[in-house]
Amino acid sequence: MSTTAVLLDQLDGDKAEDPVPTARLREWAAAGRRELRRAGLLRGAAQLGTVIWAGGLSWGAERGLSALDGAPYPAAAVVLPALLIGAGVALRAVLLAAGDAAAARGARTVRESLHGRLIATALPTRGPARTDLDDAALVQAVDDEVGQLTDWLTDYLPARTAMLLGSGVTLAAIASRSWFVALLVLAATPLLPANLKVIGLGTQTAVRAQLASIRTHQARLLDHLRGLPTLVGLGAHDQAAASLARHEREVAGRTEKVLRIAFLSTAWVELLITGTLAVVATYCGLVLLDYLDLPVVPDHMSLSAALFVLVLVPAYFAPARDLAAGYHARARATAAGLLAEVLDAHRETVVPSARRARRAAAPPGVCLEAVTVHHPGREAPALDKVSVYLAPGQCLAITGPSGAGKSTLLAVAAGLYAPHSGRALHLLNRLPVPADPGRVAWVGQPAHLLPGTLRENLLLARPTADDHDLLDAVASLGFDDLLAALPQGLDTPLGERGTGLSSGQSQQLALIRALLRDAPVLCLDEPTAHLDPEAEQRVMSALRTLTRDRTVLLATHSPALLPLADHVITLDHGRAR
Repeated sequence: MSTTAVLLDQLDGDKAEDPVPTARLREWAAAGRRELRRAGLLRGAAQLGTVIWAGGLSWGAERGLSALDGAPYPAAAVVLPALLIGAGVALRAVLLAAGDAAAARGARTVRESLHGRLIATALPTRGPARTDLDDAALVQAVDDEVGQLTDWLTDYLPARTAMLLGSGVTLAAIASRSWFVALLVLAATPLLPANLKVIGLGTQTAVRAQLASIRTHQARLLDHLRGLPTLVGLGAHDQAAASLARHEREVAGRTEKVLRIAFLSTAWVELLITGTLAVVATYCGLVLLDYLDLPVVPDHMSLSAALFVLVLVPAYFAPARDLAAGYHARARATAAGLLAEVLDAHRETVVPSARRARRAAAPPGVCLEAVTVHHPGREAPALDKVSVYLAPGQCLAITGPSGAGKSTLLAVAAGLYAPHSGRALHLLNRLPVPADPGRVAWVGQPAHLLPGTLRENLLLARPTADDHDLLDAVASLGFDDLLAALPQGLDTPLGERGTGLSSGQSQQLALIRALLRDAPVLCLDEPTAHLDPEAEQRVMSALRTLTRDRTVLLATHSPALLPLADHVITLDHGRAR
């Protein structure tokens, strides 16, 4: 089967969805556009070095041959050309190194920008986050697909500028020694875009199929790992392993197809370059041997000029070869559909900025207007047209059985959860604005503590706090004996999820962080759950201090906490009563 037939067969082998639009890719690359353009200019300018050393080579060959006729020291004739060759090589190396550094800086800027946007999607600083995103999708977008753009940024984008500048410089140099060779090279140039288009179509289709297969395989592997005890208990682990092996072979086949297309499509470009060089070499040889006698076609050329153009013809196509290689990277970039999906999920709401270090004198009110929330995979709504009004500085207790929607209501009121219908508002001086997590301190159960020291966990709430601020917050809530009970005080190391602390101590730290954050709205999600009676009494005492002069939403099963509330509502299957 011919190369053409094989390549066309690969193009028709898979049908993929439309790629990420070029305009979208340019939007992603906007953050590093200046450095990427500089990289392209530097790489294109590096062709000047090629022209210089090619000129030195041709000049040196001519002088060396002339000096053989009776010169006492023929080697001296090529000293200056050798210096010219060295200068050209050095100039090219310096410009290419500077171009690579600029491309790396631009790519790093773009990756950092996309990482920031992805983190903002998962952890918005203002306005509610999208709640229909899969955590695995976020992780894969951050870890896989952003890195997948690197080659496209460092290779393809600068290569377009480098091809225009570098090929133009090289073509002008060729034309200065032989206009006819420049015409031959120029005649072959239009064939390049057609070949590059074929490369783009083939690689794009195969890469999208490959990435889809990899994602499916990763999801299956994760599901099997999560259910491994069940599979072993049912005796189905051998079937699961065989299933994973089949999917792994499918991924390997997709990857092999991508590599096959890459090699075949690159062969097209190399064939074009080799054919053009063969035509030019034949012309130069016929002219030098004085075998060419055609109208209009020049029939005279010096050895120096012939050697010069023969060296520069491959250099003329070198930027195009780099662009062809970059087409594979571009195909991988256009296949980053998951990245586009996650970024599309980020809907930032412009709201008045919330003060994080110190809160305003008057806390805001909270208003939920006919809020409805649907969780993925559940038919019944988590909240069904729930309306709540909480005046500034008051406390609302939400009770109800497990699964009634208490935590969801708190998340909506805090601006952490986007309702599917209805509105979640904060009332600032009676002016309704979208609910903003920047105004909220959250205390949930269990308390989320990170590996590190106790001090580092407290500074998450207020990074500018010093030890005096931390100790003052501890004392304000009556938890002085907490530090006394820990071996190293604020320097006590904590493990994963607060390993080393009791549940009561972990909850105390969560309350201290809420006090340090000093936000005007406080959301408490079962703050005394799983605590023994003594620890519960201590937390309740701290809550009386913490809820003072704040607007508070309290989800609880404990009747002991209800006296703290000004109003109490009960949720039952997502409905308030």
